[in-house]
Amino acid sequence: MEATTLNRQFIAAQQQKWRNPMPTHAIKKGLISTLAALTLVSSVAAEDFPTRDIRLIVPWSAGGGTDGISRKISNLAEEQLPVSIYAENISGAVSATGLTQMMRARPDGHTLSVLTYDSVITVPRSQLVPGYSLDKMKPIARITQEADAIVVSKRSGFTSFEELIEAAKAKPGSVRIGVMPEGSGPYLAARRLEEMTGASFNIITYPGAAAAESEALLSGEIDAAIASLGDFAGLIDSGDLLGVVEFSSEQNPSYPDVPPISDLGMNLESGSFIILVAPANTPDEAIQTLETAYHEAFASDEFQEWVAQVGVTPSWLGSEEVDEWMEARQAETFALMDELDL
Repeated sequence: MEATTLNRQFIAAQQQKWRNPMPTHAIKKGLISTLAALTLVSSVAAEDFPTRDIRLIVPWSAGGGTDGISRKISNLAEEQLPVSIYAENISGAVSATGLTQMMRARPDGHTLSVLTYDSVITVPRSQLVPGYSLDKMKPIARITQEADAIVVSKRSGFTSFEELIEAAKAKPGSVRIGVMPEGSGPYLAARRLEEMTGASFNIITYPGAAAAESEALLSGEIDAAIASLGDFAGLIDSGDLLGVVEFSSEQNPSYPDVPPISDLGMNLESGSFIILVAPANTPDEAIQTLETAYHEAFASDEFQEWVAQVGVTPSWLGSEEVDEWMEARQAETFALMDELDL
């Protein structure tokens, strides 16, 4: 019997009681019985999850990296489920528009979405979207990380991360490095790197991100830039640019010659990521079912080979770990932004 039917019966029973009053203890007994039945129906529904197709809200435009990765792993995950997972792009407000819809959805596991850097850092920091809160979301898993990296132009003469840092220490302001605008992950990474190494860069910001930085690198306007290796893939393959370090603790399988900064004895993570989330209060049973399905998809040869081709590092964290990781990443970034008065 469905919960809606039980609700109608309960309302009808109350109307009858108003016409024919019964003792208070009898009313209480009937109410307790009905609530117990509703609780039983809810438990059964959680155990039967999923009962219909799952909606995945991608809070970015179609065709981008987040969209492609989210669709690919979801197509594989649905093979582990008795229902389909269909993606819907709802962009706007730096991902907040789509995520707000997900937060307001029924918390039963049938509506999901994904978080990226802007969802965890930019939107909460700006506080410009009423009602937006990570507390209204329940993480399922982290799927990938797309670390920022430093690339240098061939004409710069640099061939390693160490050479770049030594030059920026020996002659402050001489090394020109391009990044996205103030407050972005790449900008913060450059400033953090200065603090950690004692280097002093000439930091130049480009609103056009990697496209504008690529032109500046080729023209000799800058010596280096910070963005993902995938953003510069064509120029790296041609030999015009060289990746010298990734701000990650994991080796990027697509670029085995570019070391993660952890290999150089430093701890600095910067870049985007994809975290799968559901509305807060989604039953644990549903979260576990989804986590299992997506982990099977993540571990598949098809996904591992595909994600390597697009230059993104597969990086799994389950539901019990990703929440803590996300909180730590946000706290660390906000602290740095406070220090820089951003």
